Amino acid sequence: MELDFERCYRAVDSRDQRFDGWFYTGVTSTGIYCRPSCPATTPKRQNVRFFPSAAAAQGAGLRACRRCRPDAAPGSPQWDVRADVVGRAMRLIADGVVDRDGVPGLAARLGYTERHLHRMLRAELGAGPLALARAQRAQTARILIETTGLGLAEVAFAAGFGSVRQFNDTVREVYGATPSELRVSRGGRRAVGGAGTITLRLAYRPPLHAGALLDFLALRALPGVEEVRDGAYHRGLRLPHGPGTVSLTPADGHVAATLRLADMRDLAPAVARCRRLLDLDADPVAVDATLAADPTLAPAVEAEPGVRLPHAVDGFEMAVRAITTQQISLRSARTTLTHLLAATTTPPVDHEVGGEVDLRNGGQPHDRLWGLRAFPTAEEVLSAGDTAFRMPGARRETIRAVARAVADGSLDLAPGGDREEAVRRLTALPGVGPWTAGYVAMRALGDPDVLLPTDLGVRRGAAALGLPDDPKTLNAYADRWRPWRSYAVIRLWRAA
Repeated sequence: MELDFERCYRAVDSRDQRFDGWFYTGVTSTGIYCRPSCPATTPKRQNVRFFPSAAAAQGAGLRACRRCRPDAAPGSPQWDVRADVVGRAMRLIADGVVDRDGVPGLAARLGYTERHLHRMLRAELGAGPLALARAQRAQTARILIETTGLGLAEVAFAAGFGSVRQFNDTVREVYGATPSELRVSRGGRRAVGGAGTITLRLAYRPPLHAGALLDFLALRALPGVEEVRDGAYHRGLRLPHGPGTVSLTPADGHVAATLRLADMRDLAPAVARCRRLLDLDADPVAVDATLAADPTLAPAVEAEPGVRLPHAVDGFEMAVRAITTQQISLRSARTTLTHLLAATTTPPVDHEVGGEVDLRNGGQPHDRLWGLRAFPTAEEVLSAGDTAFRMPGARRETIRAVARAVADGSLDLAPGGDREEAVRRLTALPGVGPWTAGYVAMRALGDPDVLLPTDLGVRRGAAALGLPDDPKTLNAYADRWRPWRSYAVIRLWRAA
Protein backbone atom coordinates (compact mmCIF):
# COMPACT_ATOMS: atom_id res chain seq x y z
CA MET A 1 0.00 0.00 0.00
CA GLU A 2 1.46 3.32 -1.07
CA LEU A 3 1.83 5.87 1.72
CA ASP A 4 2.30 9.49 0.69
CA PHE A 5 5.28 10.74 2.69
CA GLU A 6 4.21 14.39 2.87
CA ARG A 7 0.66 13.65 4.02
CA CYS A 8 1.86 11.16 6.61
CA TYR A 9 4.56 13.49 7.91
CA ARG A 10 2.07 16.36 8.28
CA ALA A 11 -0.17 14.06 10.34
CA VAL A 12 2.78 13.13 12.55
CA ASP A 13 3.90 16.75 12.91
CA SER A 14 0.39 17.77 14.03
CA ARG A 15 -0.03 14.64 16.21
CA ASP A 16 -3.38 13.97 14.55
CA GLN A 17 -5.17 11.14 16.41
CA ARG A 18 -7.44 10.52 13.44
CA PHE A 19 -4.60 8.71 11.67
CA ASP A 20 -3.77 6.29 14.49
CA GLY A 21 -3.97 2.82 13.01
CA TRP A 22 -4.01 4.08 9.43
CA PHE A 23 -0.23 3.90 9.37
CA TYR A 24 2.76 3.64 11.72
CA THR A 25 5.80 5.90 12.00
CA GLY A 26 9.21 4.22 12.10
CA VAL A 27 12.13 6.25 13.47
CA THR A 28 15.38 4.77 12.20
CA SER A 29 17.59 6.82 14.55
CA THR A 30 15.95 5.34 17.68
CA GLY A 31 14.82 1.99 16.31
CA ILE A 32 11.20 2.41 17.44
CA TYR A 33 7.83 2.77 15.74
CA CYS A 34 4.98 4.98 16.97
CA ARG A 35 1.45 6.11 16.40
CA PRO A 36 1.08 9.32 14.34
CA SER A 37 -0.20 11.01 17.51
CA CYS A 38 2.82 10.07 19.66
CA PRO A 39 3.57 13.00 22.02
CA ALA A 40 7.34 12.62 21.58
CA THR A 41 9.34 15.21 19.65
CA THR A 42 8.63 15.01 15.94
CA PRO A 43 11.51 13.10 14.30
CA LYS A 44 13.53 14.56 11.46
CA ARG A 45 12.37 13.74 7.96
CA GLN A 46 15.52 11.85 7.06
CA ASN A 47 14.97 9.51 10.03
CA VAL A 48 11.36 8.62 9.27
CA ARG A 49 9.78 5.69 7.44
CA PHE A 50 6.07 4.94 7.25
CA PHE A 51 4.53 1.47 7.46
CA PRO A 52 0.99 0.25 6.70
CA SER A 53 0.95 -2.14 9.67
CA ALA A 54 2.63 -2.77 13.00
CA ALA A 55 3.81 -6.13 11.64
CA ALA A 56 5.60 -4.38 8.78
CA ALA A 57 7.38 -2.07 11.24
CA GLN A 58 8.40 -5.03 13.37
CA GLY A 59 9.63 -6.81 10.26
CA ALA A 60 11.92 -3.84 9.62
CA GLY A 61 13.55 -4.42 13.01
CA LEU A 62 11.75 -1.69 14.96
CA ARG A 63 10.27 -2.08 18.43
CA ALA A 64 7.06 -0.58 19.77
CA CYS A 65 7.25 2.80 21.50
CA ARG A 66 6.58 2.42 25.22
CA ARG A 67 5.10 5.88 25.43
CA CYS A 68 2.33 5.84 22.79
CA ARG A 69 1.79 2.04 22.70
CA PRO A 70 1.23 1.80 18.93
CA ASP A 71 0.21 -1.86 19.17
CA ALA A 72 -2.91 -0.74 21.08
CA ALA A 73 -4.01 1.83 18.48
CA PRO A 74 -7.42 1.44 16.79
CA GLY A 75 -7.31 -0.86 13.78
CA SER A 76 -7.21 0.58 10.29
CA PRO A 77 -10.78 1.46 9.27
CA GLN A 78 -10.19 0.32 5.71
CA TRP A 79 -9.66 -3.29 6.82
CA ASP A 80 -12.80 -2.98 8.92
CA VAL A 81 -15.04 -2.08 5.96
CA ARG A 82 -13.29 -3.51 2.89
CA ALA A 83 -15.00 -6.57 1.45
CA ASP A 84 -12.04 -7.80 -0.60
CA VAL A 85 -9.73 -10.67 0.30
CA VAL A 86 -7.25 -8.55 2.28
CA GLY A 87 -9.98 -6.95 4.41
CA ARG A 88 -11.54 -10.36 5.08
CA ALA A 89 -8.13 -11.83 5.92
CA MET A 90 -7.41 -9.09 8.44
CA ARG A 91 -10.73 -9.68 10.21
CA LEU A 92 -10.07 -13.42 10.37
CA ILE A 93 -6.52 -12.94 11.66
CA ALA A 94 -7.87 -10.61 14.36
CA ASP A 95 -10.35 -13.33 15.30
CA GLY A 96 -7.47 -15.75 15.88
CA VAL A 97 -7.92 -18.03 12.86
CA VAL A 98 -4.17 -18.28 12.21
CA ASP A 99 -3.50 -19.18 15.85
CA ARG A 100 -6.14 -21.92 15.74
CA ASP A 101 -5.89 -23.27 12.19
CA GLY A 102 -2.59 -21.92 10.86
CA VAL A 103 -2.05 -20.21 7.52
CA PRO A 104 -3.51 -23.22 5.62
CA GLY A 105 -6.76 -22.79 7.56
CA LEU A 106 -6.86 -19.04 6.78
CA ALA A 107 -6.21 -19.65 3.09
CA ALA A 108 -8.91 -22.32 2.97
CA ARG A 109 -11.45 -19.97 4.55
CA LEU A 110 -10.68 -17.36 1.91
CA GLY A 111 -10.50 -19.76 -1.03
CA TYR A 112 -6.92 -18.92 -2.10
CA THR A 113 -3.60 -20.71 -2.06
CA GLU A 114 -1.22 -19.90 0.78
CA ARG A 115 1.30 -18.47 -1.67
CA HIS A 116 -1.16 -16.11 -3.35
CA LEU A 117 -2.60 -15.01 0.00
CA HIS A 118 0.90 -14.25 1.28
CA ARG A 119 1.61 -12.21 -1.86
CA MET A 120 -1.57 -10.13 -1.49
CA LEU A 121 -0.99 -9.37 2.18
CA ARG A 122 2.64 -8.45 1.57
CA ALA A 123 1.61 -6.04 -1.18
CA GLU A 124 -1.04 -4.30 0.95
CA LEU A 125 0.37 -4.54 4.47
CA GLY A 126 4.08 -5.12 4.10
CA ALA A 127 3.82 -8.40 6.04
CA GLY A 128 2.53 -11.91 5.52
CA PRO A 129 -0.15 -13.71 7.56
CA LEU A 130 2.34 -15.24 10.01
CA ALA A 131 3.92 -11.85 10.75
CA LEU A 132 0.50 -10.24 11.21
CA ALA A 133 -0.59 -13.00 13.59
CA ARG A 134 2.71 -12.73 15.45
CA ALA A 135 2.17 -9.00 16.01
CA GLN A 136 -1.26 -9.75 17.44
CA ARG A 137 0.13 -12.48 19.69
CA ALA A 138 2.68 -10.01 21.04
CA GLN A 139 -0.06 -7.54 21.95
CA THR A 140 -2.15 -10.28 23.58
CA ALA A 141 0.89 -11.40 25.57
CA ARG A 142 1.54 -7.84 26.81
CA ILE A 143 -2.08 -7.52 28.01
CA LEU A 144 -1.88 -10.83 29.88
CA ILE A 145 1.52 -9.98 31.38
CA GLU A 146 0.36 -6.61 32.66
CA THR A 147 -3.19 -7.34 33.78
CA THR A 148 -3.21 -10.92 35.10
CA GLY A 149 -1.30 -13.01 37.60
CA LEU A 150 -0.78 -15.88 35.18
CA GLY A 151 2.66 -17.44 35.14
CA LEU A 152 4.73 -16.38 32.14
CA ALA A 153 4.67 -19.88 30.68
CA GLU A 154 0.87 -19.83 30.90
CA VAL A 155 0.84 -16.41 29.24
CA ALA A 156 2.98 -17.74 26.38
CA PHE A 157 0.55 -20.51 25.44
CA ALA A 158 -2.58 -18.46 26.17
CA ALA A 159 -1.34 -15.78 23.74
CA GLY A 160 -0.90 -18.41 21.01
CA PHE A 161 2.87 -18.95 21.01
CA GLY A 162 4.17 -22.41 20.25
CA SER A 163 6.90 -22.32 22.88
CA VAL A 164 8.14 -20.25 25.80
CA ARG A 165 11.34 -19.49 23.91
CA GLN A 166 9.38 -18.08 20.97
CA PHE A 167 7.33 -16.02 23.41
CA ASN A 168 10.42 -14.60 25.14
CA ASP A 169 12.16 -13.76 21.87
CA THR A 170 9.09 -12.07 20.37
CA VAL A 171 8.31 -9.93 23.43
CA ARG A 172 11.95 -8.86 23.72
CA GLU A 173 12.09 -7.97 20.01
CA VAL A 174 8.75 -6.12 19.85
CA TYR A 175 8.90 -4.26 23.17
CA GLY A 176 12.62 -4.06 23.90
CA ALA A 177 12.08 -5.70 27.29
CA THR A 178 11.73 -9.20 28.66
CA PRO A 179 8.33 -10.44 29.87
CA SER A 180 9.51 -10.17 33.46
CA GLU A 181 10.56 -6.56 32.93
CA LEU A 182 7.15 -5.71 31.43
CA ARG A 183 5.42 -7.18 34.46
CA VAL A 184 7.64 -5.28 36.88
CA SER A 185 7.14 -2.01 34.98
CA ARG A 186 3.37 -2.32 35.50
CA GLY A 187 3.63 -3.41 39.10
CA GLY A 188 2.24 -6.89 38.40
CA ARG A 189 -1.30 -5.65 38.96
CA ARG A 190 -4.14 -8.13 38.67
CA ALA A 191 -7.63 -7.23 37.61
CA VAL A 192 -10.30 -7.24 40.29
CA GLY A 193 -12.76 -10.10 39.89
CA GLY A 194 -10.78 -13.29 40.27
CA ALA A 195 -9.21 -15.79 37.93
CA GLY A 196 -9.99 -15.39 34.25
CA THR A 197 -10.79 -11.68 34.57
CA ILE A 198 -9.00 -9.14 32.40
CA THR A 199 -9.55 -5.40 32.32
CA LEU A 200 -8.25 -3.38 29.40
CA ARG A 201 -8.87 -0.25 27.34
CA LEU A 202 -10.23 -0.38 23.80
CA ALA A 203 -9.05 2.68 21.88
CA TYR A 204 -11.14 4.39 19.21
CA ARG A 205 -10.98 7.40 16.91
CA PRO A 206 -12.96 10.32 18.30
CA PRO A 207 -15.67 11.39 18.24
CA LEU A 208 -17.75 8.54 19.68
CA HIS A 209 -21.41 9.12 20.50
CA ALA A 210 -21.66 6.67 23.39
CA GLY A 211 -25.28 7.55 24.12
CA ALA A 212 -26.40 6.50 20.64
CA LEU A 213 -24.55 3.19 20.99
CA LEU A 214 -26.06 2.35 24.36
CA ASP A 215 -29.54 3.48 23.27
CA PHE A 216 -29.40 1.21 20.23
CA LEU A 217 -28.19 -1.81 22.21
CA ALA A 218 -30.59 -1.24 25.13
CA LEU A 219 -33.62 -1.12 22.83
CA ARG A 220 -32.68 -4.51 21.38
CA ALA A 221 -31.21 -6.18 24.49
CA LEU A 222 -32.22 -9.81 24.87
CA PRO A 223 -32.70 -10.77 28.56
CA GLY A 224 -30.29 -13.46 29.67
CA VAL A 225 -27.86 -12.67 26.86
CA GLU A 226 -27.25 -8.94 27.21
CA GLU A 227 -28.24 -5.89 29.20
CA VAL A 228 -27.48 -2.19 29.49
CA ARG A 229 -27.22 -0.82 33.02
CA ASP A 230 -25.21 1.81 34.89
CA GLY A 231 -23.88 3.28 31.65
CA ALA A 232 -22.37 -0.02 30.49
CA TYR A 233 -23.25 -2.83 28.11
CA HIS A 234 -22.93 -6.42 29.32
CA ARG A 235 -23.31 -9.65 27.37
CA GLY A 236 -22.41 -13.32 27.19
CA LEU A 237 -19.99 -14.54 24.54
CA ARG A 238 -19.39 -17.83 22.77
CA LEU A 239 -15.67 -18.02 21.95
CA PRO A 240 -13.55 -20.64 20.17
CA HIS A 241 -12.33 -22.32 23.37
CA GLY A 242 -15.22 -21.71 25.75
CA PRO A 243 -17.77 -19.21 27.10
CA GLY A 244 -17.13 -15.73 28.41
CA THR A 245 -18.78 -12.48 29.41
CA VAL A 246 -17.87 -8.86 28.81
CA SER A 247 -18.74 -5.51 30.33
CA LEU A 248 -18.13 -2.49 28.06
CA THR A 249 -18.18 1.02 29.52
CA PRO A 250 -17.58 4.01 27.21
CA ALA A 251 -15.14 6.55 28.67
CA ASP A 252 -13.16 9.54 27.47
CA GLY A 253 -10.86 8.34 24.69
CA HIS A 254 -11.46 4.64 25.23
CA VAL A 255 -13.98 1.95 26.13
CA ALA A 256 -13.21 0.13 29.38
CA ALA A 257 -13.65 -3.63 28.87
CA THR A 258 -13.82 -6.23 31.62
CA LEU A 259 -13.62 -9.72 30.15
CA ARG A 260 -14.19 -12.96 32.00
CA LEU A 261 -12.95 -15.93 30.03
CA ALA A 262 -13.09 -19.66 30.58
CA ASP A 263 -9.91 -19.99 28.50
CA MET A 264 -7.27 -17.27 28.17
CA ARG A 265 -6.57 -18.29 24.58
CA ASP A 266 -9.82 -16.51 23.72
CA LEU A 267 -8.56 -13.04 24.66
CA ALA A 268 -7.68 -11.90 21.13
CA PRO A 269 -10.95 -13.16 19.56
CA ALA A 270 -12.96 -11.61 22.40
CA VAL A 271 -11.27 -8.22 21.95
CA ALA A 272 -11.76 -8.35 18.17
CA ARG A 273 -15.47 -9.15 18.54
CA CYS A 274 -16.02 -6.41 21.10
CA ARG A 275 -14.32 -3.88 18.85
CA ARG A 276 -16.53 -4.92 15.96
CA LEU A 277 -19.65 -4.89 18.13
CA LEU A 278 -19.10 -1.22 19.04
CA ASP A 279 -17.63 -0.28 15.63
CA LEU A 280 -14.51 1.08 17.31
CA ASP A 281 -12.29 0.87 14.22
CA ALA A 282 -14.54 3.16 12.16
CA ASP A 283 -13.42 6.52 10.81
CA PRO A 284 -16.24 8.78 12.12
CA VAL A 285 -14.78 11.92 10.58
CA ALA A 286 -14.98 10.45 7.07
CA VAL A 287 -18.50 9.11 7.68
CA ASP A 288 -19.84 12.34 9.16
CA ALA A 289 -18.24 14.47 6.43
CA THR A 290 -20.14 12.55 3.75
CA LEU A 291 -23.47 12.57 5.56
CA ALA A 292 -23.16 16.24 6.60
CA ALA A 293 -22.80 17.20 2.93
CA ASP A 294 -26.55 16.55 2.72
CA PRO A 295 -28.24 19.67 4.18
CA THR A 296 -31.06 17.50 5.54
CA LEU A 297 -28.73 15.35 7.66
CA ALA A 298 -26.23 18.09 8.50
CA PRO A 299 -28.05 19.34 11.67
CA ALA A 300 -28.26 15.78 13.07
CA VAL A 301 -24.57 15.15 12.35
CA GLU A 302 -23.60 18.43 13.99
CA ALA A 303 -25.74 17.69 17.05
CA GLU A 304 -24.56 14.08 17.40
CA PRO A 305 -21.11 13.54 15.86
CA GLY A 306 -19.59 10.07 15.89
CA VAL A 307 -22.72 7.90 15.73
CA ARG A 308 -21.50 4.34 15.13
CA LEU A 309 -22.96 1.27 13.44
CA PRO A 310 -23.26 -1.51 16.04
CA HIS A 311 -22.25 -4.86 14.57
CA ALA A 312 -22.58 -8.39 15.96
CA VAL A 313 -20.48 -10.83 17.95
CA ASP A 314 -22.35 -13.75 16.35
CA GLY A 315 -23.54 -13.71 12.75
CA PHE A 316 -26.05 -16.52 13.25
CA GLU A 317 -27.58 -14.69 16.20
CA MET A 318 -28.07 -11.60 14.06
CA ALA A 319 -29.71 -13.63 11.28
CA VAL A 320 -32.19 -15.17 13.75
CA ARG A 321 -32.95 -11.75 15.21
CA ALA A 322 -33.54 -10.29 11.74
CA ILE A 323 -35.94 -13.10 10.75
CA THR A 324 -37.80 -12.91 14.06
CA THR A 325 -38.24 -9.14 13.71
CA GLN A 326 -39.90 -9.40 10.29
CA GLN A 327 -43.18 -7.47 10.36
CA ILE A 328 -43.36 -7.26 14.18
CA SER A 329 -42.15 -4.76 16.77
CA LEU A 330 -38.83 -5.00 18.59
CA ARG A 331 -40.71 -5.66 21.85
CA SER A 332 -42.62 -8.59 20.37
CA ALA A 333 -39.45 -9.97 18.80
CA ARG A 334 -37.66 -9.79 22.13
CA THR A 335 -40.44 -11.81 23.80
CA THR A 336 -40.26 -14.44 21.07
CA LEU A 337 -36.49 -14.69 21.28
CA THR A 338 -36.58 -14.93 25.07
CA HIS A 339 -38.82 -17.99 24.78
CA LEU A 340 -36.45 -19.57 22.23
CA LEU A 341 -33.53 -18.86 24.55
CA ALA A 342 -35.29 -20.57 27.46
CA ALA A 343 -35.99 -23.64 25.34
CA THR A 344 -32.37 -24.23 24.34
CA THR A 345 -29.72 -25.83 26.49
CA THR A 346 -26.65 -23.57 26.67
CA PRO A 347 -26.01 -22.88 30.39
CA PRO A 348 -25.19 -19.36 31.55
CA VAL A 349 -21.58 -18.51 32.30
CA ASP A 350 -21.36 -19.01 36.05
CA HIS A 351 -17.90 -20.43 36.59
CA GLU A 352 -14.29 -19.39 36.85
CA VAL A 353 -11.36 -20.77 34.89
CA GLY A 354 -10.93 -24.46 35.69
CA GLY A 355 -14.52 -24.73 36.92
CA GLU A 356 -13.83 -23.11 40.28
CA VAL A 357 -16.47 -20.85 41.80
CA ASP A 358 -15.47 -17.97 44.05
CA LEU A 359 -16.31 -19.17 47.57
CA ARG A 360 -16.13 -15.63 48.97
CA ASN A 361 -19.61 -15.14 47.52
CA GLY A 362 -20.97 -18.33 49.01
CA GLY A 363 -20.32 -20.29 45.85
CA GLN A 364 -22.38 -17.86 43.78
CA PRO A 365 -21.31 -15.89 40.70
CA HIS A 366 -19.44 -12.65 41.42
CA ASP A 367 -22.33 -10.53 40.15
CA ARG A 368 -25.15 -10.51 37.62
CA LEU A 369 -22.66 -10.46 34.76
CA TRP A 370 -21.88 -14.13 35.34
CA GLY A 371 -25.55 -15.02 34.79
CA LEU A 372 -25.40 -14.00 31.11
CA ARG A 373 -25.12 -16.61 28.42
CA ALA A 374 -24.27 -16.75 24.74
CA PHE A 375 -26.97 -16.98 22.10
CA PRO A 376 -27.81 -20.58 21.10
CA THR A 377 -25.78 -22.20 18.33
CA ALA A 378 -27.26 -23.28 15.01
CA GLU A 379 -27.15 -26.88 16.21
CA GLU A 380 -29.04 -26.02 19.41
CA VAL A 381 -31.73 -24.20 17.46
CA LEU A 382 -32.11 -27.16 15.12
CA SER A 383 -32.56 -29.51 18.07
CA ALA A 384 -35.28 -27.35 19.65
CA GLY A 385 -38.86 -28.54 19.30
CA ASP A 386 -41.66 -26.63 17.61
CA THR A 387 -42.87 -25.27 20.95
CA ALA A 388 -39.64 -23.29 21.28
CA PHE A 389 -40.71 -21.08 18.37
CA ARG A 390 -43.58 -18.78 19.22
CA MET A 391 -43.96 -17.56 15.66
CA PRO A 392 -45.71 -18.50 12.42
CA GLY A 393 -44.67 -21.87 10.98
CA ALA A 394 -43.16 -20.34 7.83
CA ARG A 395 -40.88 -18.09 9.89
CA ARG A 396 -39.87 -21.01 12.10
CA GLU A 397 -38.86 -23.00 9.02
CA THR A 398 -36.86 -20.02 7.71
CA ILE A 399 -34.84 -19.93 10.93
CA ARG A 400 -34.25 -23.67 10.66
CA ALA A 401 -33.15 -23.31 7.04
CA VAL A 402 -30.61 -20.66 8.04
CA ALA A 403 -29.46 -22.81 10.97
CA ARG A 404 -28.93 -25.81 8.66
CA ALA A 405 -26.94 -23.70 6.20
CA VAL A 406 -24.73 -22.31 8.99
CA ALA A 407 -24.29 -25.73 10.60
CA ASP A 408 -23.20 -27.44 7.37
CA GLY A 409 -20.90 -24.57 6.40
CA SER A 410 -22.73 -23.54 3.23
CA LEU A 411 -23.53 -20.11 4.75
CA ASP A 412 -20.68 -18.12 6.31
CA LEU A 413 -21.84 -15.25 8.51
CA ALA A 414 -18.47 -14.71 10.24
CA PRO A 415 -16.70 -11.32 9.99
CA GLY A 416 -14.35 -12.69 7.33
CA GLY A 417 -17.13 -14.09 5.17
CA ASP A 418 -17.74 -13.01 1.59
CA ARG A 419 -20.54 -10.43 1.87
CA GLU A 420 -21.90 -10.80 -1.64
CA GLU A 421 -21.87 -14.59 -1.45
CA ALA A 422 -23.53 -14.56 1.97
CA VAL A 423 -26.32 -12.26 0.76
CA ARG A 424 -26.81 -14.43 -2.34
CA ARG A 425 -27.10 -17.59 -0.26
CA LEU A 426 -29.39 -15.92 2.27
CA THR A 427 -31.85 -14.64 -0.31
CA ALA A 428 -31.94 -18.10 -1.90
CA LEU A 429 -33.47 -19.48 1.31
CA PRO A 430 -37.28 -19.48 1.65
CA GLY A 431 -38.59 -16.58 3.70
CA VAL A 432 -35.48 -14.39 3.41
CA GLY A 433 -36.08 -11.21 1.46
CA PRO A 434 -34.03 -8.09 0.68
CA TRP A 435 -34.73 -6.45 4.06
CA THR A 436 -33.56 -9.45 6.08
CA ALA A 437 -30.48 -10.03 3.93
CA GLY A 438 -29.62 -6.33 4.03
CA TYR A 439 -29.96 -6.16 7.80
CA VAL A 440 -27.68 -9.18 8.23
CA ALA A 441 -25.15 -7.71 5.78
CA MET A 442 -25.16 -4.41 7.66
CA ARG A 443 -24.85 -5.75 11.21
CA ALA A 444 -23.35 -9.25 10.98
CA LEU A 445 -21.03 -8.76 7.99
CA GLY A 446 -20.22 -5.09 8.62
CA ASP A 447 -21.24 -3.73 5.22
CA PRO A 448 -21.08 0.09 5.59
CA ASP A 449 -23.22 0.82 2.53
CA VAL A 450 -26.61 -0.85 3.04
CA LEU A 451 -29.90 1.04 2.77
CA LEU A 452 -33.17 -0.45 4.03
CA PRO A 453 -35.69 1.73 2.15
CA THR A 454 -38.70 -0.46 3.01
CA ASP A 455 -37.95 -0.47 6.76
CA LEU A 456 -40.74 1.25 8.68
CA GLY A 457 -38.32 2.97 11.06
CA VAL A 458 -36.19 4.24 8.19
CA ARG A 459 -39.26 5.63 6.42
CA ARG A 460 -40.53 7.30 9.59
CA GLY A 461 -37.12 8.82 10.22
CA ALA A 462 -36.95 10.09 6.66
CA ALA A 463 -40.38 11.69 7.01
CA ALA A 464 -39.38 13.30 10.31
CA LEU A 465 -36.40 14.93 8.59
CA GLY A 466 -38.41 16.06 5.57
CA LEU A 467 -36.94 13.43 3.26
CA PRO A 468 -38.99 11.33 0.83
CA ASP A 469 -40.44 8.29 2.60
CA ASP A 470 -41.47 6.37 -0.49
CA PRO A 471 -39.00 3.42 -0.75
CA LYS A 472 -38.18 3.90 -4.42
CA THR A 473 -37.70 7.68 -4.12
CA LEU A 474 -35.72 7.36 -0.88
CA ASN A 475 -33.47 4.73 -2.47
CA ALA A 476 -32.62 7.11 -5.30
CA TYR A 477 -32.10 10.05 -2.93
CA ALA A 478 -29.72 8.00 -0.74
CA ASP A 479 -27.13 7.68 -3.51
CA ARG A 480 -25.56 10.88 -2.14
CA TRP A 481 -24.80 9.04 1.13
CA ARG A 482 -22.61 6.39 -0.47
CA PRO A 483 -20.44 4.63 0.69
CA TRP A 484 -21.89 5.14 4.19
CA ARG A 485 -25.60 4.44 3.77
CA SER A 486 -25.60 2.00 6.72
CA TYR A 487 -24.64 4.90 8.98
CA ALA A 488 -27.43 6.97 7.46
CA VAL A 489 -29.85 4.18 8.40
CA ILE A 490 -28.75 4.45 12.04
CA ARG A 491 -29.37 8.21 11.98
CA LEU A 492 -32.80 7.75 10.37
CA TRP A 493 -33.73 5.26 13.08
CA ARG A 494 -32.70 7.81 15.69
CA ALA A 495 -34.75 10.48 13.97
CA ALA A 496 -37.76 8.14 14.11
